[in-house]
Amino acid sequence: MTGTPRRAVRLLLMAAASLSVLLPLLRGATTAGALAEFGAGRGTAVAAQLGSALALLTALLVAGRAVDARGWPRVLRWALGVMAAGGAVAVTAGHSWTYLAGRAVADAGSAGVLIAALASVPLLNLPGRITRVVGGAVAGVAVVLVLGANVAVRIDTAAGWRLGEAVVPAAAALLLLVALRLLPRDRLPRSTARSGPVGGPGVAAAVLPAVAGLELGPLRGWSDPVVGGLLVAAAALLAAGRVRAVRRARSRPGPAVPGVPARAAAGALVAGATLGFTQLGLTAAVPVLLLQRGVPATHVTLSMSGYGLGMLAAGLTARHWRLTPLTSSSLGLPLAAVGLASLHFLPDGAGQAALVAGAVAVLVGFGLVITQIPYLAGFLAALPRQRRAAASALYPVAILLGGVLAQTVPGSSALLTGTDDPDALSTVLWVACGAVALVAMVLGRPVVSLTVAAAAGLQHLLLVALAGERVADRPGAAVAALAVGAAAGLVAWSRRQQSERLARVRASEIALQQAVLHPIPARLGELRLTGHYQPATAGTGVGGDFFEAVRTPHGTRLLIGDVRGKGLQAVQTVTELLGCFRSQAHETADLGELAARLDRQLARLAAARGDEELFATALLLQHRDGVDQVEVVNCGHLAPLRVGPDGAGAVPVPALLPLGLGALGHGPAPAPTPLALPGGSALLLHTDGLSEARNSSGEFYPLDERLSVLGAADPGRLIAGLVSDVRDWTHQLSDDIALIALTRARAG
Repeated sequence: MTGTPRRAVRLLLMAAASLSVLLPLLRGATTAGALAEFGAGRGTAVAAQLGSALALLTALLVAGRAVDARGWPRVLRWALGVMAAGGAVAVTAGHSWTYLAGRAVADAGSAGVLIAALASVPLLNLPGRITRVVGGAVAGVAVVLVLGANVAVRIDTAAGWRLGEAVVPAAAALLLLVALRLLPRDRLPRSTARSGPVGGPGVAAAVLPAVAGLELGPLRGWSDPVVGGLLVAAAALLAAGRVRAVRRARSRPGPAVPGVPARAAAGALVAGATLGFTQLGLTAAVPVLLLQRGVPATHVTLSMSGYGLGMLAAGLTARHWRLTPLTSSSLGLPLAAVGLASLHFLPDGAGQAALVAGAVAVLVGFGLVITQIPYLAGFLAALPRQRRAAASALYPVAILLGGVLAQTVPGSSALLTGTDDPDALSTVLWVACGAVALVAMVLGRPVVSLTVAAAAGLQHLLLVALAGERVADRPGAAVAALAVGAAAGLVAWSRRQQSERLARVRASEIALQQAVLHPIPARLGELRLTGHYQPATAGTGVGGDFFEAVRTPHGTRLLIGDVRGKGLQAVQTVTELLGCFRSQAHETADLGELAARLDRQLARLAAARGDEELFATALLLQHRDGVDQVEVVNCGHLAPLRVGPDGAGAVPVPALLPLGLGALGHGPAPAPTPLALPGGSALLLHTDGLSEARNSSGEFYPLDERLSVLGAADPGRLIAGLVSDVRDWTHQLSDDIALIALTRARAG
């Protein structure tokens, strides 16, 4: 692409893709006039339908391989030429079969154009931009779709079907001239690399008879021998292709070649099939509904253009907001289902019916296409380097198969051939609505889809109960019920998003707390321990309180304390202190010297920050195996509490200045204070968040009194009782709480 402006190439590709999307819509406006001029009957119409489907499918599979072998610029030029030539044959045809042959050739060319455009996207754009590029392309295609459909139907009405049929080949010829000037003509070197597992000839050979059988089944009957033979042949070819692929893999061992990730492929295939299925149901049902109410053909096309406006809105939304597949499915598909359901309640007046149908088409178009864009973008970004274009054919094939499956719905073929059957109309609409709702539960959030259905149903029942069936069955009441369902679905989706965000915040909080504050082990050496940490501010995980317990060559050592200040700086201070303690506790034999090193560490941190008021209260405790006492160094912290059979009370321990003030950095290290730890009693180390917890009257938590009431010397029961009791005492914590309860383990 050297020397060619990328913007011009993107515009060319978007215009070419627009022709591929516009062609089937224009056919709907010109086919009836052409077949009427040739005096063709139902058999010719069936042949036209089947020929178009098979030509499209064959061309999609062949074009993908051609793009991988020859490059997308060359195949795009070929496809535009084939499209223009086929359209010219159809326009100048003097016989129905010549017309059908020209149509089939043009359809094949349009498939090649679409594959070349899809295959170019991951080559011309970085993976992170593909969603925006696809959104912009969809918006551009939507504009061409709306304008082209309305111009073509008016040309056909005013000047005959040949002029309307000439729009696409003329545009294809013009784009071919532009492509010859813009795109390079160099040949790609043939690749000798093994191709990835995208789908071999057996799969392609099986899809063709399957499509033919599904197309003919509704028209000739499912018991027809030809239909049955085609479907059986498809199954046999698929099985044979699978066996052949397995044998080739065994006979040619080697490293696995990357293919399309299963998740990306499955999502794109389901989304594409849903699009094809629903589009055909919509185009089959809405024109019949509007013609029944006396809407002119040109106004029918105008109403159907609402689908293109919905596409435009979806493309612009995806271009400006980053949407995930889950989000787009959860929002878009329920909206599309609501729109399809509302078609059952179109007003009888022609003008009102056309207006409501247009609004429904906008809603359905937006819902379906906003779902497609993230899945298609993810699929294109995940395509393997080998056979990239052959793999990209899976998405348009899925759309085609979705449309073919829609024709198997009872009544859809009758509607497409112009039969006015109310039962068939209702069946097609409800099946399309149900299919979209089912896919919404598979691809999106089931809670959203169920909320939409439940809210709309309850609202309708409420209208019946309060106003009666006559009022409840009016279009306005029905639309109101469906609007309530859609609003409820949006609320459910929003609540689920909030719940997920809260869950992520909570997970981050737990991860942060465990990274900074290690859980207190249940047993270290000869001590049984239980710890508890509760920050005052929910969602932070770590505050200014801290604790730690480690097993060292010098015995079991514990640290608990409280840093001055709050917020991130307090957390950073806690991290510095705990890091120093965890390393120095193993290296420093004397507990007093360990306290002095913590003091010097915090003093250095205060000097680096320029914070002269930085300090932390701390209490260090050490237990040596085989003795019934512990050693304590108290640096400005609260004294430990002893809980035993005789009650609870503070144990007097001399208090030094807090860490960080430099009092321990000079002179001899402080001597630890020994404390007896007899069996049947426990020591409680705590921060002031516990003793200063207030009730609604402003009274402090009576710690000594409550400990005597709890009377539990077991560390686990003691901590659990305190946590529950202080929660009952205060309605809101004003400070963090850190607790450690310890006792000597019983021998044996």
